[in-house]
Amino acid sequence: MNSWGHFTLEQKVGQLFMCGFHGQQVDEQITRLIQDYHVGGVIYFRRNVKSVEQLTRLSAELQSLAAKNSELPLMISVDQEGGMVARIDKDGVTRVPGSMALGATGNPDYTYQCARILGAELKGIGIDMNLAPVVDVNNNVLNPVIGVRSYGENAETVAAHGAAAVAGYQSSGIAATAKHFPGHGDTAVDSHLGMVTVPHEWERLEQVELRPFRRAIEAGVDAIMTAHVIFPAIEPEPIPATLSRHVLHGLLREQMEFKGIIITDCLEMHAISKPYGVANAAVRAVKAGADLILVSHTLEEQIAAIDAVVEAVRHGDIDEQIIDLALGRVVDWKQRRCGNQSSDQSSEQSSEQSSEHLSMPCSFSSVPENVLLDEIACKSITVVHNDGLLPLKPEQNVFVIWPEVVQRTEVDEPWSHSDSLGMVLGQYKKHVREHKITTQPSYEEAERITKSVKEGEQVIVCTYTSAGVIPKGQRYLIERLSENHSLIVVALRNPYDLLEIPRPGAYVCTYENTPAVVRALSLMITGKLNPRGSLPVRLS
Repeated sequence: MNSWGHFTLEQKVGQLFMCGFHGQQVDEQITRLIQDYHVGGVIYFRRNVKSVEQLTRLSAELQSLAAKNSELPLMISVDQEGGMVARIDKDGVTRVPGSMALGATGNPDYTYQCARILGAELKGIGIDMNLAPVVDVNNNVLNPVIGVRSYGENAETVAAHGAAAVAGYQSSGIAATAKHFPGHGDTAVDSHLGMVTVPHEWERLEQVELRPFRRAIEAGVDAIMTAHVIFPAIEPEPIPATLSRHVLHGLLREQMEFKGIIITDCLEMHAISKPYGVANAAVRAVKAGADLILVSHTLEEQIAAIDAVVEAVRHGDIDEQIIDLALGRVVDWKQRRCGNQSSDQSSEQSSEQSSEHLSMPCSFSSVPENVLLDEIACKSITVVHNDGLLPLKPEQNVFVIWPEVVQRTEVDEPWSHSDSLGMVLGQYKKHVREHKITTQPSYEEAERITKSVKEGEQVIVCTYTSAGVIPKGQRYLIERLSENHSLIVVALRNPYDLLEIPRPGAYVCTYENTPAVVRALSLMITGKLNPRGSLPVRLS
């Protein structure tokens, strides 16, 4: 007899749901979900975070609430990918580099160390699962949702870094989640907003999209998240992978022999919610082979989805054995990872297994975290070309144009404590002016900036692109400045900006605007360090 054989159907189904809520303390939404609907998992967003201390208390209070209503602890998760996707941006959690910055270093050991550090910090907050790493191969210039969240466009590079991240997280006692299966890299639509198809034949998928997932499975990854993307080569019907039994059960579970937890991406994303509805999609995802159903935001949708799965079992649309198999995987995982179990005890076996797949030994275990982050930043910054403008001459006057990123999205969360380039550069040299713009400057502002450049000033334009295409205002500003000035352009996020602007005198990619990167960029510009990064993608 299994340990949950006496559970009611409602209790079993509830354990298969992971839900978000809107408070910074236990509120009516999450209380109702845990008490009345037996929800077994919680996901944190930035809206839940005031401080690390507050979040630690919240985790403990949620576990206490769960203990009063279930024999099983909660599974608490977060999207803390690093770089520009970090739900927790408070002191006490290291803002590790994002995937493309790590890919630019060419060193998977950096990826392992960052994941190990972050995993230990999340475990201390009471978080059991990180919804990372992203192992999508970003080989589409116009991809609006993956981009710098990927380690690059080379499948083997992504596979190596992804396996290293899995090893790092799970050595710290929390689950890693490889996403988005079977691959969201070669898309030009954000599945938060609409449906997308990857039309490639099976041979191409095997060589590119699936390779990092196979490596993550070999590394012992605890969970894999599905993509709301259609793959005609795998699923003959025009349905997304999240709802496809051919993809989840046939390919991932049987052919690729994945034994861990299959978790859906959020069913409230428009690629799912608009054509199918959240409740209907929850039923279809369970039937397809998903073990955990993620519904992140709306209480009414969460309740409707849980009720729909319960009713589907009662009416024979879902075989209860499917529920039992999924619950067995969830319970097994909770017994290994959840709650207050020490990371050393919970991860010893996983660490031994996954460390075999690292390409080199860990060499930074005694290095302070801030030193490690600075070293990674220095080795990730990439000078794509330089017509003699870098480094700056000591007495050269500089005019920096810096985009302030204020609008946050699901996949774009700027670091709230970051100083601008002008502020940091001013610590290393004299004669630095700076003009801050929004990411969508007006044409009038571009004209004013162009006219304000003084004779002899070297203009450094920093660009910030979050949706695959450089904003029109930023492009216009560069076009106007390029008429009379040889520019240094720094792409603070998307390296593909170069494809949409006149060729500048120097082009630099940083992949993110985190504090360590801004410090390293300032040192590089003034000649105090030699940039070592290599482009993880082609700019052609």
